[in-house]
Amino acid sequence: MEHTKCLIIGSGPAGYTAAIYASRANLSPIEYCGMQPGGQLTQTTEVENFPGYPQGVDGNQMMMDLREQAERFGTDIRDGEIVKVDFSKTPYICTAEDGTEIEADTVIIATGASAKYLGLDDEQKYNGQGVSACATCDGFFYRKKNVAVVGGGDTACEDALYLAGLATKVYLIVRKPFLRASHVMQQRVKECGNIEILFEHVPVGLFGENGVEGAHLIKRKGEPDEEQVDIAIDGFFLAIGHKPNTDIFREWLDTDETGYLKKVDNTPRTKLPGIFVAGDCADPVYRQAISAAGSGCQAAIEAERYLLNR
Repeated sequence: MEHTKCLIIGSGPAGYTAAIYASRANLSPIEYCGMQPGGQLTQTTEVENFPGYPQGVDGNQMMMDLREQAERFGTDIRDGEIVKVDFSKTPYICTAEDGTEIEADTVIIATGASAKYLGLDDEQKYNGQGVSACATCDGFFYRKKNVAVVGGGDTACEDALYLAGLATKVYLIVRKPFLRASHVMQQRVKECGNIEILFEHVPVGLFGENGVEGAHLIKRKGEPDEEQVDIAIDGFFLAIGHKPNTDIFREWLDTDETGYLKKVDNTPRTKLPGIFVAGDCADPVYRQAISAAGSGCQAAIEAERYLLNR
C-alpha cells in the first residue's frame, strides 16, 4: 500500500490547480485524472474567458498546460480512476481501478460534474461543432446567429436570456406545455423579444454539413396531431442539468438532493477532517473554469494548513 500526504481525485482546472499548490507546499501529491482527464473543458474547442489567454486557447491545450505546470512542481499524475474509498478512519484509503491502494493523510475531491445530454447520436457527431452544454463558455461564438436552448428550468431560462444578448434569435425548446422555472425567470423569458418558446417540442436530431445548421423536432410527440418541425440554427445548447461525479463519496460525505458535495462554512472543508472538495463536484451555481481553479487553490491551502496544525 502506498502512502501520500495528499491525494487529489480528478483533474480539470480544480484538480490541476490543487496539484500545483500542493506540490509547491511540498506535499508531494498523487493525482488521479479520472474518467475524463482534463475535465469538461476538453470538450470545448476554444476558451476565451480564462485570464492569461488574451487570444483564447483550445480547451485541450489549456488542460495540457495546467498538467505540465503541476508536473513541473513534482505532482505524481496518473491516468485512471479512483473507484472506491474508505473514509472510516485516517489515514484514508482509496482504491484505484487497477487495484492500487493508497493511504492518504488528506484527500482533495475534484471529480467535477457531467452535463446531461439527450442521448442523440447527433450530439456526439456535432460536439464542438455547434453542440454545447455551457452557454456562458461558448455563447460568444454565436453572436448574431440563431441558436436553440433545450430545457424548461431556471438554468435553461438563464441560458436563453444570456444568449439572447448575443444571438439574433433564441429558440427555447421545452418538452412540456409549461416552464418549470421560477415565475420571475418565466416572465423575463416571455418578455424578451428575440426568444421564442417552443412548448411541447422534442428534439430528435440535428443536421448540417460542416456543423449544426438546424434541428429536427417533434411537436406534441405521441399525440394524434403530432408533427415534425425543422428549425434553422447554428448552435444547440443543452440546459437539462448536470450530474456531479460523486457516487463513490455519498456513503461518507453529505450531498444535496442532486449529489453535489456539501462544504462546511462555505470553505473547501467537508464534515470529515482532512477531506476537501474543489470544482464542479461541489458547485451547482457557477461551474466555470476560473471558479474551479480558485477552489482548487483553496482546497490545497486548507490541506496544507490541516497537516501543519495536526
